[in-house]
Amino acid sequence: MKDKGLKIVTIGGGSSYTPELMEGFIKRYHELPVEEIWLVDIEEGKEKLEIVGSLARRMVEKARLPIKVHLTLDRKEALKDADFVTTQIRVGLLEARAKDERIPMKYGVLGQETNGAGGFFKALRTIPVILEICEEMESLCPDAWLINFTNPAGMITEAVLRHSRIQKVVGLCNVPIGMEMGAAQILGVDASRLRIDFAGLNHLVYGLDVFVDGISVKERLLSLLTERKDTVAMKNIHAMGWEPAFLKALDLFPCPYHTYYYKTKDMLEKDWEASKNVGTRAEVVKSLEKSLFELYKDPELCDKPPQLEQRGGAYYSDAACRLIHSIYTDKRDIQPVNTRNNGAIMGIPADSAVEVSCVITREGPKPIAFGELPIAVQGLVQTIKSFERITIDAAINGDYNQAHLALTINPLIGSDRLAKQILDEMLEVHKAYLPNFFIDRSNL
Repeated sequence: MKDKGLKIVTIGGGSSYTPELMEGFIKRYHELPVEEIWLVDIEEGKEKLEIVGSLARRMVEKARLPIKVHLTLDRKEALKDADFVTTQIRVGLLEARAKDERIPMKYGVLGQETNGAGGFFKALRTIPVILEICEEMESLCPDAWLINFTNPAGMITEAVLRHSRIQKVVGLCNVPIGMEMGAAQILGVDASRLRIDFAGLNHLVYGLDVFVDGISVKERLLSLLTERKDTVAMKNIHAMGWEPAFLKALDLFPCPYHTYYYKTKDMLEKDWEASKNVGTRAEVVKSLEKSLFELYKDPELCDKPPQLEQRGGAYYSDAACRLIHSIYTDKRDIQPVNTRNNGAIMGIPADSAVEVSCVITREGPKPIAFGELPIAVQGLVQTIKSFERITIDAAINGDYNQAHLALTINPLIGSDRLAKQILDEMLEVHKAYLPNFFIDRSNL
């Protein structure tokens, strides 16, 4: 890796999240000498790319830094000789996400961006595109690190690890850092003093222990959560407290996405009510993004606006830029990321991606070995890992039977009949983005 003049490429550069990322690079410039940032998008995202790209240039100009911001629709031009490639793409845009959310609800099951049927179809659409990017990286920037933000981040990371030659890949999610910030707030301490031992899967990660100044405070945190019926919430998930007896017996710090598994009926009712009154999350986000991009157009705006936090991407800049900075400087600090398991969690295949606390080095994340997960959560984690692995295979092979099996395994579906009905309808509505499933194999 170069000692100076880093080239960073962001695929999906027209995203509303990009100002958050730019802020992170600007704040760390004295330790992370970025020379070029290439923001890449597709034709349908050209207008947003130009709007957010202009804001990015104003942010750099205000900071008086010698960072060149390039905007392009030519992915290959951008990737050449890159040092870090970040991906934040949405195949099918928000229209596809809205279908992921609404159609499953017709069948009485949850539709959500990364969980259940919604996350399943997002993975089917996204994995082939990510693997195309990896093929281009192999020839244009084979030594670059791929930092993937694209959801479902765990499945995307595992698909790259198992089905591409790009092995310098790390999946990143803002849930763990949000849990750290939320725990610090509940405990009334500065977040810099707090650390959590994370282990599990993306959007199914648990805090095994919580430390302040190196001393375990997990019992105190769980007690406060129980007493207040408090929770660590996210903008895109309905906040619900936990039943005291459940939380006490679990004896772990759950992430916000656990509500989909431990409060399935309650979450379905909330999502159904919201879809009727304010729209699905995709429809709400579409409105939020419209407002954000109107703000971004303001030629006087030179900073990330606070309204971006409503988008649900809080702490992405800290998580992403902290990770890139630690790899670049060989910092060897501890961060939760999605990486190859390699025995960190027993009962999960070694080549699978897990979300776990890691020591971040120049050679990449070194996962901390936690052994077996507590018996109370081990089964759920293994079930979701089975779902993920079969989903990845279905996405790559365009295999209808594997897709049906994966959906049936997912505990949020709960029926092979429902799985088939949902699969058939959603394959048809997403047909344009799922060419693998519509190849005539009779002559192959």
